[in-house]
Amino acid sequence: MLRHLTLTPLATPLRRGLLFILTGCTGLVMAAPPLPALNIDVSQTSVSGISSGGFMAVQFQVAHASTVRGAGIVASGPYACAQNNVLTAVAKCSCTGEPSVPCQVSENSAAVPELVNATHQLAEQNKIDSPAKIAQQKVLILAGRKDTLVPLAIADQLAAYYTALGLPAANLSRVTLDNAAHTMPTPDYGIACAKQDEPYIGKCHYDSARNILSWIYGPLKAASTKAKGRLVEFDQRGYLPAAQQGLFSWHGGMDNSGWLYVPNSCAKGEPCRLHIALHGCKQGQSYLPLQAPAGGGLYYGTTFVRNSGYNRWADNNHLVILYPQAVSIPLQNPNGCWDWWGYSGADYANQNGVQIQTLKAMVDRLGAGARP
Repeated sequence: MLRHLTLTPLATPLRRGLLFILTGCTGLVMAAPPLPALNIDVSQTSVSGISSGGFMAVQFQVAHASTVRGAGIVASGPYACAQNNVLTAVAKCSCTGEPSVPCQVSENSAAVPELVNATHQLAEQNKIDSPAKIAQQKVLILAGRKDTLVPLAIADQLAAYYTALGLPAANLSRVTLDNAAHTMPTPDYGIACAKQDEPYIGKCHYDSARNILSWIYGPLKAASTKAKGRLVEFDQRGYLPAAQQGLFSWHGGMDNSGWLYVPNSCAKGEPCRLHIALHGCKQGQSYLPLQAPAGGGLYYGTTFVRNSGYNRWADNNHLVILYPQAVSIPLQNPNGCWDWWGYSGADYANQNGVQIQTLKAMVDRLGAGARP
């Protein structure tokens, strides 16, 4: 019934918050199991994301540059672009504030020199790993020429940021899809590639997952025609910083549970690698759209987890795929975005950030079964 109501912009986040409180933070839902300890070489970890997930992927990549081997960034921009200011985020690092906040994106709006200086300062304060580690990584930047939410100029400034930190040109791949809007491009799943709408997965005849993973890890073995491994729901709450655990842990923006795709070979203890795939705004499992999702139900559930394309490539390439989940916060983060402007605290982009700490704890747990 709720999904058929016509709601004001204020009522929409209130509705999401009410349902979340009733079903999530009260503890009425049975907890999922913790992450398994697998035979994963943590030094082979990679990360990717779209939109807010792309901004978070860059933040995790920079904060833990000694751990991350490479990154795939879709429709996103440079590290800490918002500089802890939501207006900067929605007007100068993206155009997501329109029509309320006029877009001010330009070829210099992200202030890349300032971001580079801030990066070095954070390293000097031991809040992130040495930026010199970025130069050893492989990075793919994917953007759509028809994207009006995160315009191509922001992707250009992301590339400039990496270059300023010493990433060799040979390690940076730029992909621009002429017919793509703000979307996660797939070969054959989703809405029209040029359409900019929920769930922001587009049928673009381009395999983002394959190209990101092969750029980072090298040539891949053929994908499975159908994912053969196990998709496991896990309890995210145990990986939060101690101060965030408890009834109101959702204020850090993390959902109660996340998802993990484990190929059969990895479940049997064979050596594997880890890739973190971060959804964007309005793509998390608990996001409640005004219109019912195509697959039925109230929420998006595993739409991104099952259809972003990573699982089929994981099976034959010894890759475990981690799908952490962000959650909506009424009035503060109603679209379930990852924190790329500071709603979880001023340290959102460094190793002391709630979400970055949580992601790193997940990585460490998954690698706890590594064998010499």
